Parts: sequence; C-alpha cells; structure tokens
Amino acid sequence: MLVEVAGGRGGAVEAGIDELHGHLVGRFRLAGGSTHGAIGPVEGQTIARLVRQSIDAGVPVVGVLDTGGADVNEGVASLHAWGGVARALSQASGVVPIVLVVTGPCLSGPALLLGMADVVVVTGDAVAYVTGPATVEAMTGLVVSREQLGGVGVLAGRSGVAALVAADEDDAIAHVGDVLGFLPANVSELPAVWPSTDPPDRRCERAASIVPASPNAPYDVRHLVADVVDAGDLLELRAGYGSAIVTALARIDGRPVGVVANQPLHLAGTLDIDASRKAARFVRFCDSFGLPLITFVDTPGFLPGVEHEWRGMIRHGAELAFAYALATVPRLCVVVRKAYGGAYIVMDAKAMGNDLCVAWPSAELAVMGAAGAVQILHRKESAERQAELAADYAARYCTPRVALERGYVDRLVDPADTRAVLARGLRALANKRERLPKRKHDNTPL
Repeated sequence: MLVEVAGGRGGAVEAGIDELHGHLVGRFRLAGGSTHGAIGPVEGQTIARLVRQSIDAGVPVVGVLDTGGADVNEGVASLHAWGGVARALSQASGVVPIVLVVTGPCLSGPALLLGMADVVVVTGDAVAYVTGPATVEAMTGLVVSREQLGGVGVLAGRSGVAALVAADEDDAIAHVGDVLGFLPANVSELPAVWPSTDPPDRRCERAASIVPASPNAPYDVRHLVADVVDAGDLLELRAGYGSAIVTALARIDGRPVGVVANQPLHLAGTLDIDASRKAARFVRFCDSFGLPLITFVDTPGFLPGVEHEWRGMIRHGAELAFAYALATVPRLCVVVRKAYGGAYIVMDAKAMGNDLCVAWPSAELAVMGAAGAVQILHRKESAERQAELAADYAARYCTPRVALERGYVDRLVDPADTRAVLARGLRALANKRERLPKRKHDNTPL
C-alpha cells in the first residue's frame, strides 16, 4: 500500500512499494497542480528514497505527477530536492524500468524528470514545460498559451516526450500495466514468456499482400507488423512523434520483443532527425531490459535538406547506428522492400552485427534506387536510354540475391513465412549472451 508522507508547504507526496496491475512497483504520487504538489525538500527526499528502495528491491519505478514545480517557498532547498530526484532516477536508469504519468501541470525544472523516464504517459490535462508562457513572451515576444507551449498535443507529437496518451489517471495506470507486462522487473531478470494461442508457424498472408507491387506506393507498416506478431500483442509507443518510424512492444510466440519499422506512409519511410532519435532511444530501451529487437526495413534513405543538415542529421543518424551496434540482445532484421544507402546500414544491417537478416524476394538492397543511380552515372544519355539502363541496373544490383551471395543477407523468405522464421530465430537465440569490452561508459552521439 502507498504510505502517505507529509510534505512541506507545497503539499504531500504518497510513496511506497505497491502492487499495480499484478506488478510489484515502487510507486509515488505527487499531485495538486500549480498551488500544491510542489517539490520541496521533504517531497524530493521521499521520492529519491523510494527510487533507491526500488533499485534495491529490483522493482520498476512508477510515478504520477501533477506539480507546479519546485516549491518557491523553500527557495534553493527545493532546487536541491528535485536535483536529488534526478540523480536517483539516473541511477535507476537501465536497472529498473521507469514509467511516469502526468495528469496535470509538470513545470519548470522538475519537468526535466520526464526526459529521464523510459516511458511517459500523459492525460488530456497534462501540461509540461521548462519555461512558461510569461518567460517566453518576455524573452522572445511570442505570445503562447500553456497548451500551445506544452500541452498534450505537443508532448505526444512535436516534442515526443509522451509515449502514450490516456483519457484519465485510471486509464493511464492501465497503460502503465500494459507496458510493464512486456518488461522484466529489473535488469537481472529476463522478460517473461507467456503461452500464446497464436501458432508460431502461422502464415502471414495479410502481411504478404499489404506491400504494393510498385516500389514507390505507400502502405501502413503497422498492419504488416500486426499480422506478424502474436494477435493482440502490439503496443505502439510515441506514435505521434517521428512518424517515419514505428516503435512498438509486441510478442512473437509469447516472447516479448521490441519492433522498429520504417513507415512508408510518412515521407516514404525516409529517415529524418525525429525518426532517427526516436528509434535510437527505443533500441537502447529494449537493449537495457533484454527485449530482442525485430527490425522491418523499407527506406529510400535519409531525408535531404539544408535545414536537416544544419540541425545535425549526421549526429542524430549516428545515434541510431550507435544504438544498434551496441545492442547485445538478439537482433533480427527483415528487409521488406527498399534498403538504400546509409539508412539501410543504420536500420540494423548485417554489418551492424545483427544475428539474422532475411529479405523478401522483392527487396532492393543498394546504394540508391536504379533511377537515381543512372541519373548520376549516365546523365548525358537520352531519357529512353536511361530507362533501359535503369532496368538493367535494377536487375543487376538491386536484387537481394546479390546481397545473399555476398553474405549481407542470410536467406530469402516467402513473405507469408516471416512470422515462422522470426519465431524460430527467437527460439534459437533465446540463450544469447554477448558482452561488450569493459569501459567506464560509451560516448553516444547525443
């Protein structure tokens, strides 16, 4: 049961080891909005202590926040308090899952705590920002409302802070239970394998029929993924952010997995900054808690553009490569359609160290598409001649058989057999244990 702890002038925090939808968790609730629920010395110490207790007990941390930020009545002691919470959460990161729920305002410095969580769930009343509308107007002259600055639409879309949106607090807690159902309680345990009534060798006829014959026609990769994984066991995270990538928790043959898939419905599956960062964070999350990674590839490359390059496409694209290269969990890759250029590499290509890479017979693995290659190599030729050369280039270089012969693809599979191939691969890799060279920590390109 939660134990209520009296707080300072800002209110009180409830904290304790509690059961949540069948999961034992370290749970706290700091609520009261802008006039109560502020983090003061007592609140900060209580939450930080609970996080440390959760680490010792090996249970996830679940927090509900509705707070006006640091308690101004306590002065700098309040800043010290939420700093202590931030340090405790950083120590818990990768040791136990951290899931935070925002049901109202979460303002100022404490809003940064959301960025330290593995999963953030928000309700319709959630508002989160570091600096408020008045400060924004004073510093920039821009008049903006609280909702425009950090409302649920911003959190779940533009900023990508929120992974899931709930109707109310009860619904949010139900979402938390769903997330924890895919995860182990701590890093020392493995995700639970549940009996599945969905046969592992079920043919995926729907998935096979979803991808259009035309290499440029769009389709919703979520429908493909839903047909491959166990029926009903698919939970998409951060659906409104970085829409060129789909990240989801799922099960195959009862085994929890993390799914990363290019989304041809958005930018034709082209990797942009948001999609790269979203996928990288998800890969690191899954690797932290032992979830095998299933990657579905259909991308024409990285999104071109001056603004994108100025904003750091190099660094953020490298984040995804870095995340995959360091992941030690079982990694299975399915090349569905296009796999071009650097984007093909960072989507867990064989060179990145995946354990199994399969391709559909219609897949294209190349530096670029045939038309683009011919325009570079034979730009002085007539349009008719370029069309002939493009057809020849596609037949010679874009076929997956070239990659198969060179060992870049392990095998070609019938699209309808994708589920069966992945299920067998997961069973074969169930005992995989890979260790990285000893070091203090990596220096990921943030």
